[in-house]
Amino acid sequence: MIEREEMNIPERVVATDAPEEERVFEVGLRPQSLDDFVGQDDLKENLSIFIEAAKKREEAIDHVLLYGNPGLGKTTLAHIIANEMGAQIRVTSGPALERVGDLAAILSNLGPGDVLFIDEIHRMNKTIEEVLYPAMEDYALDIIVGKGPTARTLRLNLEKFTIIGATTRLSLLSAPLRDRFGAVHHLNFYEENHIGDIVKRSANLLDVTMDDDAAGLLAARSRRTPRIANRLLKRVRDYAQVKADGHINHDVCGTALEKLKVDHVGLDQTDRRILSTIVEKFKGGPVGLSTIAAATQEEIQTIEDVHEPFLIQIGFLQRTPRGRIVTERGSEHLQ
Repeated sequence: MIEREEMNIPERVVATDAPEEERVFEVGLRPQSLDDFVGQDDLKENLSIFIEAAKKREEAIDHVLLYGNPGLGKTTLAHIIANEMGAQIRVTSGPALERVGDLAAILSNLGPGDVLFIDEIHRMNKTIEEVLYPAMEDYALDIIVGKGPTARTLRLNLEKFTIIGATTRLSLLSAPLRDRFGAVHHLNFYEENHIGDIVKRSANLLDVTMDDDAAGLLAARSRRTPRIANRLLKRVRDYAQVKADGHINHDVCGTALEKLKVDHVGLDQTDRRILSTIVEKFKGGPVGLSTIAAATQEEIQTIEDVHEPFLIQIGFLQRTPRGRIVTERGSEHLQ
């Protein structure tokens, strides 16, 4: 049996967040154009029209806000938009913009049509946000010079640029900031056949030979999320290279996923523990989130942001005014 250290398994192999080294790995698998981007067909069609119209007018594309669960491709789409527009992209995040000077330095160095991608834009502090308003609307930066009665405001004109914001928590964005985005797009969970296509594409880029039925098996356990699919592929590849001849067939893939404790619908041990705790200790619910957290020794925020969305998506869990309830489907899955 391969130990966790041998297979280099992260603490949660189906987690949607990604450490820095994994983000570097993802870059090599990232599509560079809308044609190469698999899934999200309605979103791609709208973006294609949006981009083509801006190019015909020889204008910078309007500001874009992308929201949805982690790992669905918001960062990838931001880079694709920049590539399709033939523009340079600068990347930052909401928490990284601590001072007005940080934002001013970035904005003043943007050229015509350049893209500024702000990840986790909902975590940007209010002072920075207010400076961003005139920059997004009027392409100008208002800077206060001096203090007290002698203070005055200088307006610095900026090149026409595009901000692409990404967030997992649209409700945490203030209305004034949200209203300044000309296009707001929601990324949904992917269809299983699209995840299968992503797995095959990634396997080809990684120079891994993989049977179609193995790709389908891995796709079925990827929680309809490309990031998780690519992570599982990487782990299955490791297993195949150590325990098989490097080729991933259905049996090799199934055995590797079994060792990773990922079941046939993509649940891991923590997901199953949350469901079984509600069923066994609280008769299936309803039960409050804080009680579930105490019983499972998981953080409330982790349960709400990481585990619940997928459990609700596949119909295993319900949110009600009185608390969480495990559905009949969820109970049957535990048997």
